[in-house]
Amino acid sequence: MTPNLRQFVTAHSRRINQLLERSLPARIPGGERLLEAMSYSLLGGGKRVRPILAYASALAVEGDMQAPLLDASACALECMHAYSLIHDDLPAMDDDDLRRGVPTCHIAYDEATAILAGDALQCLAFEILLQCEAPAAQVVAVAREFARASGAGGMVAGQAIDLGAVDKAPTLELMERMHVHKTGALIEAAVIMGALAAGATEARILRALRTYAKAVGLSFQVQDDILDVTAETVTLGKRQGADQERNKPTYVSLLGLDGAIQKANQLHEAALFALQEFDESADTLRDLSAYIIQRGA
Repeated sequence: MTPNLRQFVTAHSRRINQLLERSLPARIPGGERLLEAMSYSLLGGGKRVRPILAYASALAVEGDMQAPLLDASACALECMHAYSLIHDDLPAMDDDDLRRGVPTCHIAYDEATAILAGDALQCLAFEILLQCEAPAAQVVAVAREFARASGAGGMVAGQAIDLGAVDKAPTLELMERMHVHKTGALIEAAVIMGALAAGATEARILRALRTYAKAVGLSFQVQDDILDVTAETVTLGKRQGADQERNKPTYVSLLGLDGAIQKANQLHEAALFALQEFDESADTLRDLSAYIIQRGA
């Protein structure tokens, strides 16, 4: 990670963590355990990649970095991501017992509470966006992008494809379709939401950012698959080799380790090419693309 990127990530991680703490709902008698589980999953670590991509995208378009809708978008993205991790870890899904180096939500609490915590975080994501004081048309544009990426046309569809691929030998095309939705959709949304929230409207700029985000979203998953083979549990924050144990197809199982590394590098080059018309204001996005394929190295 470059010094400039480290400074950007540190500052904006602190910013998003403070915002998330303030975004959690008030305690309701009888609902204390639910709120504890929400807080446990939302505030208990994580790299905040999606909010940071949103802030970096706003910087790239030289937009308003203090826009209330930008902060709201960052919070909504992390709430949605936390919800997806809670549900992804459930026994009916990937059945994981470790996340970010600590017990998963359904292990720390119980399965029913974990399901409800995920449900509540998903709703909270949209509540944060919709109560933001910003022009209505701008809020609708951001919320539309967010909803598209989160549901049956995006992240949830990717999870369904993933579950259907266990114990099967899918093609590389199916793998990419799965991860463009499961992992890539919310990363793509983060980049576009950040630009929209900061005031970007030019179609050409948004197209370039979307191309960048598609490449980065896929490279993120390729690197995850690489780390599942090469990194230790303490580095991953989850069980090393978990995908292999469940006989889940990965880029490493399809392409081999060297092929997966080459794929990640190719996607990084594609991300950089998409930003060729941007000036140094997009350097943080460029650095983030490099960081994503260097995690754990």
